[in-house]
Amino acid sequence: MQAIQMFTTGSPDVLTLQDIPMPSLGPGEALVRIEASGVNFIDTYFREGRYPAHLPYTLGQEAAGTVTALGPGAGGVKVDDRVAWCGIPGTYAQFAVAPASRLVRIPEGVTATEAAAAILQGMTAHYLSHSAYPIESGDEVLIHAGAGGTGLLLIQMAKARGARVFTTVSTAQKEALVRAAGADEVILYTHEDFAAKVKKLVNGPGLHAVYDSVGKTTFDKSLEVLRPRGTLVLFGGSSGAVPPFDLIRLSLLGSLYITRPTLKDYIATRHDLEERARDVFGSVADGSLKLRIEHTYPLAEAAQAHRDLESRKTTGKLILLP
Repeated sequence: MQAIQMFTTGSPDVLTLQDIPMPSLGPGEALVRIEASGVNFIDTYFREGRYPAHLPYTLGQEAAGTVTALGPGAGGVKVDDRVAWCGIPGTYAQFAVAPASRLVRIPEGVTATEAAAAILQGMTAHYLSHSAYPIESGDEVLIHAGAGGTGLLLIQMAKARGARVFTTVSTAQKEALVRAAGADEVILYTHEDFAAKVKKLVNGPGLHAVYDSVGKTTFDKSLEVLRPRGTLVLFGGSSGAVPPFDLIRLSLLGSLYITRPTLKDYIATRHDLEERARDVFGSVADGSLKLRIEHTYPLAEAAQAHRDLESRKTTGKLILLP
């Protein structure tokens, strides 16, 4: 089979298409023929070496496809089931092995491409809006990078939960996308200071929560726009890692909260995984959650997909098709 592997860390150029042996099945595992694999910022962190990986390494942690074989003791799915999963490395490939217990069935009315576009970013938006900071009706929240794949889904979920949604984008084209997703207040951070604009528009003493996937360049001002006892949910670092931080600042700014969550801890149990996947896929199937699939690439063009993702010029989801 073919897979995208890296033999060293670095730029997108380290991603190469390789012929490798088919993976072998272990107890409790399923072999899946991949039909679509999602491209995510976490993949670039592994490629750059921010996160450790044993080389050679096959990137990708999100995919959808069809079960072709089961290892001893694998339950919950059967051969020919359409499934999706995330958080298991190795999906930039034609086939992958995953624990059967981490697979979720794709319901009728959802394609493999839609499932791959929704499983990781959809469940991320779900845990952010329902659990990391559970949005309540009437809350005012800021979502950075609103035109990205997770951002567009998070805007929709925040609106469904009754929030007034502020978001930051870089271009007028992206402004149109986030407004279509339901954003109430859109700030072009390339033209104006987002903190000053939020303080001008917010109804109360500050925002209830900020969802920040940008990190280094937005962190300080994200804290500034929170109301006393507000929450900063820092779930990414597309601009770089946040420098060391003195916790006393949280007290001085109004007894603020910060959390640095990751999806795996919010789908650690089978119950949580199935509940979040069911909510996300159900909303995709009934049309209440709109996906934006920006571009699909042949598997061999994974490096270009990374370049496009890191350019900050994309909107919505990028998908590899093996």
